[in-house]
Amino acid sequence: MKKSIVTFSFLFCLMSISFYGQNKKDSLEIKQVALDYIEAQHNVKPEQFEQAAHPRMVKRTFWTNKKTGKEYLRETFTDAMILLAETYNQDKDKFPENPKKEVIILDIYDKVASVKLIADDWIDYMHIVKLNGKWQLVNVLWQFNDAKKH
Repeated sequence: MKKSIVTFSFLFCLMSISFYGQNKKDSLEIKQVALDYIEAQHNVKPEQFEQAAHPRMVKRTFWTNKKTGKEYLRETFTDAMILLAETYNQDKDKFPENPKKEVIILDIYDKVASVKLIADDWIDYMHIVKLNGKWQLVNVLWQFNDAKKH
């Protein structure tokens, strides 16, 4: 009896993973969203960012008011990120020749994913959602590797 319960539990777990777990196609598409996010800035391609992000994406970090020393939450939205991708690296001097862009998928469950992007000077934690068959970036929480830069 115990053996059949263990076998059933194991099969149930496998079925759950196959229904809601990560598959190769989703993993590749999620990774591409994260790469489009950062490479849009590297390559000065705002359309690359725009294809990866949901129109209501929000990017947040903590920032320090230099006069008071108090920290606060700073937000950036899709439109500002598109403009950033268009202007930030125009002179090709903001990133090293071979920029770091390590994408780690932390979790995928059905139509939501959590991703960590390790770039040259910062870390981004991302939430990516699958809407109408397309994975899109909806949330980013980031910080510089050196928190004093904030």
